[in-house]
Amino acid sequence: MTQDALAEYEARFPALLRVAKNLTSLLHEHLTEMLRIDRVSSRAKGKQSFAAKAGRLNPDGKPRYDDPLTQIQDQVAARVIVFYKSDVDLVAEMVAHYFQPIEWEHRVPESDWEFGYFGRHWVLALPDDVIPGDVDRSLVPRFFELQVRTLFQHAWSEASHDLAYKPPEELSSDQRRRFAYTAAHAWGADRVLEDLWRELDPTGAAAARS
Repeated sequence: MTQDALAEYEARFPALLRVAKNLTSLLHEHLTEMLRIDRVSSRAKGKQSFAAKAGRLNPDGKPRYDDPLTQIQDQVAARVIVFYKSDVDLVAEMVAHYFQPIEWEHRVPESDWEFGYFGRHWVLALPDDVIPGDVDRSLVPRFFELQVRTLFQHAWSEASHDLAYKPPEELSSDQRRRFAYTAAHAWGADRVLEDLWRELDPTGAAAARS
């Protein structure tokens, strides 16, 4: 990554902070009728994090990003944390109704015998109404990322991210098994809570959505 690109990102960073704040407010408005939302948050990608991502290389040694200011899609990113797995589907309905998807991914482990990160992940067109009127539109990316997770998916992902996905050295077989053990328990807890909610929900909402 060139120093010019990093300098330009530093120049646009204050605008991204304002956009992220407005995006949080907009998501809250769209989700106001959902009762089982734990939190909604948005952030502007930190300058050091941007520099590290922009400087990544492909296996052949060539830069992964020719134009990081355009290609890096999570310069602004949002996250919605919900109580139960079925609530993820409700948020997905909201996304389909209010936003323009560019790409999306339902993340699951590659094998049924593996346990790891679950969740939904979208790249969405950034709505014009989250951009302050005094901000130059050219300083703001066209897209933002949105992640939707349950509480257990979020807790496991956050606790294991740097250890499992960015380890200082390759994990041993025993370490991989221990990570799988924690992920399996998080998956099981998520499943049990969903089942219990469907059995015990006094409002009847769970039965209506079955």
